[in-house]
Amino acid sequence: MSTRAPRQPQRRRPTRSGVLLSEELITDTALRLIGEHGPEALSVRRLGAALGCDPSALYRYFRNTDDLLLAIADRIIGDAMDGFTPGPDWVASLREMASRVRAGYLAHPRAAAMAAYRVTRRENEIRAVEAGVGLMLSAGFPPPEAVRLYLAFIDTVLSHAALDASCVALPRQQREADQRAWTEAYQAVDPEAFPALTTVRGELRRLGESSFDEAVDLLLAALAARAPGKAARP
Repeated sequence: MSTRAPRQPQRRRPTRSGVLLSEELITDTALRLIGEHGPEALSVRRLGAALGCDPSALYRYFRNTDDLLLAIADRIIGDAMDGFTPGPDWVASLREMASRVRAGYLAHPRAAAMAAYRVTRRENEIRAVEAGVGLMLSAGFPPPEAVRLYLAFIDTVLSHAALDASCVALPRQQREADQRAWTEAYQAVDPEAFPALTTVRGELRRLGESSFDEAVDLLLAALAARAPGKAARP
């Protein structure tokens, strides 16, 4: 979708298939197409065909495909954070927030890789940042530190969640081949050349697992130890 100036909203009219277009419907359809066909599905032509409308009609709702991608990213955030209410235990609340982000990305693995590093500038993201920064402030961190530590927290969460989602998005054969590497290729290394790997040979299969939970636990433990009040523990 080429960049164009946004058009003024027009009265909604049914498409030739009888569907009423909306931002929500277009976003839902784009998410489905990306899930089925990958990032290349995010095009005016494919969306128009899936929605039964002239592709140009999509410009009434989104300026370009990047604008739509930001809406997709914000939808994933909104779905993940739906019902989330920070509690008095800021560490437990951050852990829940992290788990929700990962679950949201795993629900849309192909879209997650496209969206993880974007700033949506939309309501769901703003609410999520408000919640995260608010939890840091509730832990007693002063504003400058609260912002820096929230950034470290959310970047760690997003990076690990996107990594897990990218793995899930791999074709099955590639994913299984990567898993087998730890129990086949790495088991055959020369003990003299790779003594450390030989020592932990029986545990190498664990390198094919997700480190998300442990990474989050380590980060939260460090935050709890650094918090001025140190009232909450991971």
